[in-house]
Amino acid sequence: MASATKFSAIASRALSSRRLSSSASSLSAEVPSAPLDLADTRRLFASVPTSALVRSLATLSALAAAPLVDLGTAALRASTAAKERNLLRAAVFATARATVHRHFCAGEGVEEAARTVREMWAGARLRSILDYGMEDADDGTACDRNLAGFLRAVEMAASLPIASASVCVKITAICPISLLERVSDQLRWEQRDPSFPLPWRTNSFPVLCRSSPLYLTPREPEPLSEVEEDGLQLALQRLSTICQRCVEANTPLLIDAEYTSVQPAIDYFTYKAMQEFNRSEQPIVYGTIQTYLRDAKERMVSVVEAAEEEGFSLGVKLVRGAYLTRETKSSSSMGAPSPLHASIQETHECFDSCASFMMERVSRRPGAVVLATHNVQSGQAAATKAEELRIGKDDQKLQFAQLMGMADGLSLGLKNAGFQVSKYVPFGPVEQVIPYLLRRAEENRGFLSTSSADRKFIRKELLRRLVAAVARRT
Repeated sequence: MASATKFSAIASRALSSRRLSSSASSLSAEVPSAPLDLADTRRLFASVPTSALVRSLATLSALAAAPLVDLGTAALRASTAAKERNLLRAAVFATARATVHRHFCAGEGVEEAARTVREMWAGARLRSILDYGMEDADDGTACDRNLAGFLRAVEMAASLPIASASVCVKITAICPISLLERVSDQLRWEQRDPSFPLPWRTNSFPVLCRSSPLYLTPREPEPLSEVEEDGLQLALQRLSTICQRCVEANTPLLIDAEYTSVQPAIDYFTYKAMQEFNRSEQPIVYGTIQTYLRDAKERMVSVVEAAEEEGFSLGVKLVRGAYLTRETKSSSSMGAPSPLHASIQETHECFDSCASFMMERVSRRPGAVVLATHNVQSGQAAATKAEELRIGKDDQKLQFAQLMGMADGLSLGLKNAGFQVSKYVPFGPVEQVIPYLLRRAEENRGFLSTSSADRKFIRKELLRRLVAAVARRT
């Protein structure tokens, strides 16, 4: 498992030491006889070589040094902005390739990524969510190029061991950002004024809700031009092409959530694809809800109800959120309230409430949920909830997921408990995945205290192995 055990344990924004909501609608904070055991590090890291643990601990410790992280992110941003190739730019990319890229990504090319997926599956039976690391396309040419990359990822997933991989896609990579912003403006204004005509809209699924922030569209937008409508149809066709390939390969497709300026359009794309392709009990297409948004629960409930009325199965991936700094700066610059929950505790409570709602829903109706969390208590509570609802551990209705290079102790603990667990596995050249790497660096720099528990897991296991090795020699 040389490549696959690039594992680390950097915790997410969700501070694992916080208690979960005690309300009846959320997962219980009290978890007696929890099925998830993270105390036995020998069992937890049984499939991970000592060399991989040492490398992960070294990387985590470096990432815990805030000045070093700040310097590294500044160098990456400057090198990305540089138009000319030079020795400094090459040195920065080479350093990133050997450190953060190696830690958080599966490789630069398809073959390297496929090898990593096979090793994770063979060594720990961890699944992979393949992410061809492209985002923020500016024009149709870039979108078509990215489409080809996503289709290669689907082909790769189909060639891997059965059930070992799924694929994710970012709508910002297959539809120009400017068009997504225009479509989102239209949808926000429709939420404000239901009489506002949207001739291009082909369904009425609830993309926004009463509590959704509308400050990004302060005035009535101009209708889409004929060229923009044609571009929208081309982008929808790109997504449809990816979905059709996934259906043929029986490979789930997870559509990522992004920042609020374009999220309404992303949701429109997502629900349109679900309506077309999620016609069996087990969904092919999954959308993503970011629970650090104040309107997350209301939007999720409304689309669940709409899906049941329309008769298609709903696939939902729940995350806490990855664009905190961007959202905060955006709302502040416009003098508007933040779209995010006021505290990390409120975000925890929203995630757990949404998780509980979705687990109860899929336990008795068609659909599936992926709980993408790095929070240990959320994992423990959800595992207990699954047993209460008698959701089978081999049932595709429930999956857990964590990012590659983050919360690997939780991933392995959930897998050891018998649950379906995936790692989100980006791949692509360093310069291509820099936006993703910068988010990981920013995330970890801002919430460094959350990695201490996972570093503790690794230290404990390394110490145990050292003591055992000394005992064998004496």
